[in-house]
Amino acid sequence: MDRTAFGRLLREARQRSLLTLESLAEASGVSVRAISDMERGQSLPRQATLSELMDALDLDEDERRKFVEASVRRTRPVPQQLPPDLAAFRGRKETLTAVHRLTSRVAERGGHVVISAIGGMAGVGKTTLALHWAHQVADRFPDGQLYVNLRGFEDSGQPLDPAEALGRFLHALGVPSNAIPGGTEERGALFREQTASRRLIVVLDNAHTAAQVRPLLPASAGCLTIVTSRSQLSGLAVTEGADLVTLDVWTPEEALAALAARIGEERCRAEPEAAAELVELCGFLPLAVAIVGAQLSASPNVSLGLGVRELRATRSRLDALSTGERQVDVRAVFSWSYRALTPQTARFFRHLAVHPGSAVSAEAAASLGGVEMAVARPHLRELASANLLSRDAEGLYVVHDLVRAYGAELVEQETDDRFGAETRLVEYLRHNAHVAHQLLVQTTSEPVDPPAAGVVRVTFGTHEEALNWFRQEESTVSAALRSLDDPRLLRFRMNVTQYWVAYYSVMGRWAEEIETKRIGLDAASQLDDPVAIASNSASLARALAETGQADEADRLVELLQVQLPRLGPAQRAGAERSIGWVRGRQKRHDEALHHAQRALEIYRTEGDDGAAARELNAVGWYLALLGRYQEAIARCEEAIPLLRRNGNLRIEAAAWDTMGYARQHLGDLTTAMANYRQSLDLYEEVLDGYNQAEVLGHLAMAQLDMGDRAGARASWMRAADLLSAIHDPRAARMRANAQALDVPAAHPESL
Repeated sequence: MDRTAFGRLLREARQRSLLTLESLAEASGVSVRAISDMERGQSLPRQATLSELMDALDLDEDERRKFVEASVRRTRPVPQQLPPDLAAFRGRKETLTAVHRLTSRVAERGGHVVISAIGGMAGVGKTTLALHWAHQVADRFPDGQLYVNLRGFEDSGQPLDPAEALGRFLHALGVPSNAIPGGTEERGALFREQTASRRLIVVLDNAHTAAQVRPLLPASAGCLTIVTSRSQLSGLAVTEGADLVTLDVWTPEEALAALAARIGEERCRAEPEAAAELVELCGFLPLAVAIVGAQLSASPNVSLGLGVRELRATRSRLDALSTGERQVDVRAVFSWSYRALTPQTARFFRHLAVHPGSAVSAEAAASLGGVEMAVARPHLRELASANLLSRDAEGLYVVHDLVRAYGAELVEQETDDRFGAETRLVEYLRHNAHVAHQLLVQTTSEPVDPPAAGVVRVTFGTHEEALNWFRQEESTVSAALRSLDDPRLLRFRMNVTQYWVAYYSVMGRWAEEIETKRIGLDAASQLDDPVAIASNSASLARALAETGQADEADRLVELLQVQLPRLGPAQRAGAERSIGWVRGRQKRHDEALHHAQRALEIYRTEGDDGAAARELNAVGWYLALLGRYQEAIARCEEAIPLLRRNGNLRIEAAAWDTMGYARQHLGDLTTAMANYRQSLDLYEEVLDGYNQAEVLGHLAMAQLDMGDRAGARASWMRAADLLSAIHDPRAARMRANAQALDVPAAHPESL
């Protein structure tokens, strides 16, 4: 409990006893000021003071227990994640009355979770209502508030993964990062355990489906969960007993009150008919009224009548903003807001509307506008002030989909260079992905082409920064690859796909890699670019082989082999390397070794020591798989000094794993386990969880051979957690291996 909770108990007990502050002070010997501070939540009593107060109040045993529990000083964190309440909130009286009854149900009955799914059209104020409600009742939930934007309705089509949301919640609740499991199920179980004894508000904003929400529901007494969504989420009502609240547009009275709260009641009283017509022209939509109010507030000398005449004069319409009961022109609202911008910010807004998704980073926005970051940030602030965009909890700028639609129309009307903005966006994604890609794969052998003029260059100092950038722009690249279909962008889109493969590979995101490389291969084929066809075929074949799609992988290898005569030495070596990798995954180890040796020969002929060192490990691995263990060790021992010289930690980690595998099969288990641990340290340093899991599987088998069942179980469980975090289906197998060790007669399956 906290000071507020204790103060409430003390005040209620004093009032039941018909005591004033003074009379309680006289009866207990505690000063009036001290009692007042406690009741106002300013302090908690010491043990002796607590006893004196309880005696003076003549509390029974149950009441004394509650007082003692409430007086315990808090040691665990109290998250305060709610975004600010809207100062100008007006209306929704009936809805607020209804939802407050839901809140009371938690307080009065206990043992039940109330889930309220707030539905309604875009711009109707779902989030605003949810946050206002949460702020109003926050003092009744002393253990804090959790908030997350689930991004259920964005053009990127990538709602927030429940596992990621759970990770944020667990971190806010004080769970150390290294104690947060990888899988959604495990994180959900830990979340329910952490919230079991807490009274929390959990706001799940912008949910996509009931399935996305369910893992995030605390199953504890005294927690209030508020869900907002454009969908009704009736599945939550069926399976979770949720109370569904659907919002419509404001009533005329509510819309007028909201407008008056923003521009002042005096202006509305001075021109009542104009004020009424303004909100009617806004369709009584909260978003539209907010924009009108912001602009009128910024222009105190503009009459409401002039605003009405300007809105009437605009005859184009955004159909999605119509209430359906009268012909109202809400596009004019956006037009009015837009014309109030400075010319430079207006141009920036038009280019920002070219972005294919609803959430955009400041860097991507600056690239769209072709301006430096120092110029972009004031534009973004001006647009936020005009309610043409907002910011989410992660710092991304959110453009309402209808506002973005209006801005996209302006691009055509103003004859802006849409192609130039789209080019800068894909160049931003390509160039910075290339730089981040090199950091992830530990290579600088490939020069980074400079981006187009006006594109922001991001500086990466660590692997974590590179991964964070990929995560930040993942929804943008997905939307861009699907929607930017200008034929002149074909090569740009193809180049973008090339450098996102490293991120998907490190994360073990094979489905995303396959989708992306299909786009890249299609573009390369249209361009008849042999190097690009080979590169995309190789990456796609690798991903298909990894996911067990052998037949299609074979077709890609055939396409790749057709391109070999058209390639230069470096590209030919890369193609041979990729074919070897695919054959290795298909357990065609003789063929894999053949292609790896051909790649190694070309790299050596070309004098590319870094690539040769990398391929030495590949040759060593295939030798080990063929049972030629001493040869495998020799190749890796030759490779490691070269890899260190080139700073290639990922492949050095692979080489240590290869040597561990070979030595394990030679019976040298002690050295093998030391090699595996060296490999794990390096993979952890480069944040490669997918390959860490691979090595942990090898280590577990070595530990089992040593008779260390507990160690083997721990290794398999850690591997399962790492794979669960990236949704790799092999996680179940790793976990089954670990659990099999709980049964003496069972024998875990080897990787």
